[in-house]
Amino acid sequence: MSPDHDHGGHSHGGHSHGGHSHMGHVHAPANFGRAFLIGIILNVGFVGAEVFYGLLSGSVALIADGAHNLTDVLGLGAAWLATVLARRAPTRRFTYGLGRTTILAALLNAGLLLLATGAIFLEAIQRLIWPQHVAGIIVMIVAAAGIAVNGISALLFASGRKGDLNIRGTFQHMLADAMVSVGVVVAALIITLTGWDRIDPIISIVISVVILAGTWGLLRQSISMSLDAVPDGIDAAAVRQYLTALPGVSEVHDLHIWSMSTTETALTGHLVMPGVHPGDLFLRETSDQLRRKFEIGHATLQIEIDIETQCRLAPDTVV
Repeated sequence: MSPDHDHGGHSHGGHSHGGHSHMGHVHAPANFGRAFLIGIILNVGFVGAEVFYGLLSGSVALIADGAHNLTDVLGLGAAWLATVLARRAPTRRFTYGLGRTTILAALLNAGLLLLATGAIFLEAIQRLIWPQHVAGIIVMIVAAAGIAVNGISALLFASGRKGDLNIRGTFQHMLADAMVSVGVVVAALIITLTGWDRIDPIISIVISVVILAGTWGLLRQSISMSLDAVPDGIDAAAVRQYLTALPGVSEVHDLHIWSMSTTETALTGHLVMPGVHPGDLFLRETSDQLRRKFEIGHATLQIEIDIETQCRLAPDTVV
């Protein structure tokens, strides 16, 4: 047997990489460029209106909410930039491309939501202890405009929220702010009718808890993706079972499944196949099935042939 053989029990097949063709690798995020542009324009305009009417009415709350809504613009801008970068072709340095920026954008949106919600919660606690009068009519009008702006912005991204975590993060950010605006309108109406100022912080606390519950899943999933966890919706055990059941496969090891972006999943694995190499057709068909069955679009499989069989078939050749 050639000295180049690996005596560890298996050698790597000469066609060590394969398992995928170079077609269909890029599963770029859907193009929401127009949605991002409209959302940013609407939110920049709304921030300007809040600051203007806040100064006009002497409402510090409106000015503070305008500052908070700047996080919407930041979140929208980051998510948009990520979708643009994700469409760029791989380079010599970034061999997978820049798709992972969509994961970072989703993580940023989750972080911004938590920070904004925390700030609202703390402000609500203070107002619960030291109630402040709310200028009901002006606040209601501006908050109603906030419902429209954030509601429209959320609807622009509704269609992509299930298949793309980055778009889901943007959608949840807009929806959360729309909920806050609904709460402000309800609180201002009750204050106008009853004069009970403490209803404003009470509603704010309830809404903060609801937003926090919705944001937790976004945060958990974006952190998991950042740490190369198996994506939600993919059963790693089922993938392993499928590969193990393939004709000629006796063992599967070094199986890894992770997110390359918020829309693309990669897989690498070693298939132990005693005998001879199954050929490129086997690898292409297996890759196609992984895409169809598990939505894994970038699979790289390495074939390992039983070393004793190798030596018997080709004693002087490294397979």
